[in-house]
Order: sequence, then C-alpha cells, then structure tokens
Amino acid sequence: MKREFLGFGLGLRTDHFHDVLAERPPVDWFEVISENFMIEGGKPKYYLHEIRQHYPMVMHGVSLSIGSTDPLNRDYLTRLKRLIQELEPAWVSDHLCWTGVNKVNSHDLLPVPYTEEALNHIVSRLDQVQEFLGHPILMENPSSYVEFTDSSIPEWEFMAEMVRRSGCKVLLDVNNVYVSARNHNYDPHAYIGAFDPESIWQIHLAGHTDYGTYVIDTHDHPVCDAVWELYQTTIAKLGPVSTMIERDDHIPPLPELLAELDQARQLASAVLPELREGIPA
Repeated sequence: MKREFLGFGLGLRTDHFHDVLAERPPVDWFEVISENFMIEGGKPKYYLHEIRQHYPMVMHGVSLSIGSTDPLNRDYLTRLKRLIQELEPAWVSDHLCWTGVNKVNSHDLLPVPYTEEALNHIVSRLDQVQEFLGHPILMENPSSYVEFTDSSIPEWEFMAEMVRRSGCKVLLDVNNVYVSARNHNYDPHAYIGAFDPESIWQIHLAGHTDYGTYVIDTHDHPVCDAVWELYQTTIAKLGPVSTMIERDDHIPPLPELLAELDQARQLASAVLPELREGIPA
C-alpha cells in the first residue's frame, strides 16, 4: 500500500470541540485517541461524528499493549474495529510498548526489551491484529528513560525489522526520537535513517520537559527549536508525510496550536518543492 499525504493536522481534544465546529479552522485532519470514543453514544461521540463530517481523521490508540505477554484482548480489538467502521479513519496507530500484564492496565506506555525473542513475539501479535482489523496498523516509536540489560538490538533496527516482517507501518514521533537520543546518547538522524521512507506514514511533533541531564516526553510544552530542526531534516529525506501537533496537558487556546501547525507547514514547504507547488492532500 502507498502512503497517503493528508497534510497537517492536530490532535483533537475536548477543549477545542466547540471552536472546531464553530470556526472550521484551517486544519487538514485530526487525530483522535481511540479509547476515548470506544463507547456507545454520549456527548463525546456526538462531537466526534459532527467534526468527522468536515475533516478527515486518523485513530491513535494507547492500550493495544502489543508487547505484553497477556493474550491479545479480543474485546478491545472488537470495540476498536467497531469504531473504525463508524469513523472510517485514514489509518489506525498505536505504540511499540506494553501497558499491562495479568489483565491489569497500568495506563502507561512501558518499554520492551529489544531481543530476538521479543521481536518474534511482537511480530506474531501484529500479524494477528492486522488480520483481525483487515489493514496495516501504524506503530509509534517510544520515548524511553531506561534500557534493558538484555537488549541486544538497537531500537531503530528492532523497529525497522518489525516493520519488514509484519508489514505494519510507522508513526514516527520526532519528539520521541529526540528525547530518547538525548537520554541514551545516540544519533537521532541514524535512528530515522534506519527505516524505509515509504514505511513512515505519519509524524508526531510535541513538546517535552528538559531537565538538563535527561528529558521527559510530557506533551505539555510547545515544540522546541531542536525538534523543529530534526523535523525539517527528516521531512527533507522522507518527502511529504502527514504531520501533526500533539498537546495533552497545559492545552492552550486553539490559535496557539494553529500557529505551531503553520510553522510545521512552513518548515516542510521550505525543503519540499512539491508542497510549495501544492500537491493534492
């Protein structure tokens, strides 16, 4: 499958439901957190479907727990598939992580060891998920703060091989690459260069908290200059990739996020002639 360029989007948050419907801001698409809408009815679903009438959407999950040793949660997958059928998103994504074990959800995105055993396990689970959903899923690279002593494969090689074996696609979080590269002292450009460019279907941009000797992925600040620079060099190599801004805490008024989104457009257009000339989204 060939990737589709949706343009430049935002994470849809409840703070902005009214503004989006009233003002129809210049956003090309929205990303929604899948679990927030895997329910029957209610006000959030009302706003979701109203906004969906005017904008393309993608779905982003936080509870697939692809790295867990628990069996895949069939009830979760059934509800996820039902929402996909309702919303008809351009694609669906989740994270390379595990979120729980023994049927207990930690509500956190926990790291996996980068070993051949873990790789085989995750690829097998991705095969099952993609067969059940009927299309590829995008997996997001993690932000991490510790490393397993048993890990024997660099994270970027682990992810690239996971993509090759399973046929899944990549949601490249540029901020996560920056955060992990700072924390573990590796080259972020080498990380991004490990992937087949056509496997990267979406990019996340977000803010973090910098404590000097380490960095935490908090999604509560604007995108910093270093991440903007990494994004521009990344997009110059990859070509047009659907890009969005994430903000999950200290959420500002919508115009502030629209200004950040416009910065992403400008940086991408500066290095991609096809965007300056206007390619179809």
